[in-house]
Amino acid sequence: MADFVSTRRRLPGGDLSPATALTLERVRLGAGGPLVRLRVAGGSVTHVVVEEGTGGRARPAGGERVLDMEGRVLLPGLWDAHVHMAEWASARHRLDLSGTASARAVADIVRARDGGASDGTVLFGYGFRDGLWPDAPHKRLLDAALPDRPVALVSADLHAAWLNSACLALVGRGDRPSGLVREHECHEVLSALPAAPADVVDGWIADACEAAARGVTGVIDFQYGDAVEDWERRSAESPPAVRVAAAVYPSRLDAAVERGLRTGAELGVGGGLVRVGPLKLFTDGSLNTRTALCRDPYPGLAGTDGSHGIEETSPGELVRLMRRAAAHGIEPAVHAIGDRANTVALDAFEAVRCRGRIEHAQLLSPEDLPRFARLGVTAGVQPRHATDDRDVADRHWAGRTERAFAYADLLAAGARLEFGSDAPVSPLDPWLAIASAVSRTDDERPPWHPEQRLSVPDALVAAARGRRLIRVGDPADLVVVDVDPLDADTGTLRTMPVHATMTDGRWTHGPY
Repeated sequence: MADFVSTRRRLPGGDLSPATALTLERVRLGAGGPLVRLRVAGGSVTHVVVEEGTGGRARPAGGERVLDMEGRVLLPGLWDAHVHMAEWASARHRLDLSGTASARAVADIVRARDGGASDGTVLFGYGFRDGLWPDAPHKRLLDAALPDRPVALVSADLHAAWLNSACLALVGRGDRPSGLVREHECHEVLSALPAAPADVVDGWIADACEAAARGVTGVIDFQYGDAVEDWERRSAESPPAVRVAAAVYPSRLDAAVERGLRTGAELGVGGGLVRVGPLKLFTDGSLNTRTALCRDPYPGLAGTDGSHGIEETSPGELVRLMRRAAAHGIEPAVHAIGDRANTVALDAFEAVRCRGRIEHAQLLSPEDLPRFARLGVTAGVQPRHATDDRDVADRHWAGRTERAFAYADLLAAGARLEFGSDAPVSPLDPWLAIASAVSRTDDERPPWHPEQRLSVPDALVAAARGRRLIRVGDPADLVVVDVDPLDADTGTLRTMPVHATMTDGRWTHGPY
């Protein structure tokens, strides 16, 4: 077994007692908005009164706290609508392989990082992207670097794992010729490896929950395994600092149905902060692993097995699972990256006629764009992927990239967009997603397909799960920023100074 040191601590978020009523004065209501006085009580917004030009004020009751926001901007709380919380937390404790330019460079890092451990513990790494490498990952390279200690390296997109011979033997797959496993087999292999104890992972998640410092008030957790059970356990210890919707995977669908779980239902003792999320289903793989299911073959692979990517779930099985889940109140969230995969996913929604989501929607056929709105399917997208993957898309989707990460086209077609990070694939920071959606670049190069840029207001709405304004009666999930996003350049958007964050009427970040 791997050796782990417990770092368990209380998850931030405070107790479950009713939040104290308070008034925020001299705060701007939304980007470019007026100065208002806003009151919060019982976890909700109870008053919003414009201070400029009306003379009217909702004075706080005796003893209530009043905070002067000094003209700062108040926005609806931001969500990360696609994270893998345990993976995000664990990645910080793994060998960092981001930015490596070749398989041989990774092997050199593994050799340097070993530290002479000889107790058989697994050396985990995370973050390699081999889509543009000049050489291929192979177990021989890792065997030469570290022959005796098991090595498991996870790709940045979480869709592939690269193992040495010792690690392959540990999981009973010594016959794999290259040591690279993808998609379903990748998930099976990683599940079979020694894992950190639950209390250690919970401690890591507590350490990683500084998302509130970036204005995050909620996440959809698509962590593999049993996220429902994990969050029931965590919320029993202490409520999280953010709202959590815990996804269900097909292997747990029958158990969820037997329990009567429905999307949106409360879980645990978190005071409503933790709820059941959607059912996660897969139609295909990913771009970087060339397993996204596409209508056209990948360059150089025409005529070979997998030349168009892979079909992770057959159309018939996809419809069956979606229909069973929807009949019991569980909304599906269907992973679809390639254009063929997105058509299959939309066809399934059309057959089942249920609410739900398509996760990623990276490459789309033009005729599928209006179907999102017509079928009421939310597009859960990750704008940072568009800037991170522009080079690999230009190579492997050559001639089609005007249809890739087509956020402006989706919005123009009436689709509802919700932003996420896919953390740890990208950092859990909504401002990076906003900046990437607005600029379509994250370096000194010109915007990539600038016709797909979004306006700042539209990007803010997508980052807040559709909330455009703050109204009386809304949940008091709020973020206060020091700079009006409408006045911010791309660099400022990316590093937006967040003054304070409130979830359910309680401060989760800030000086209060």
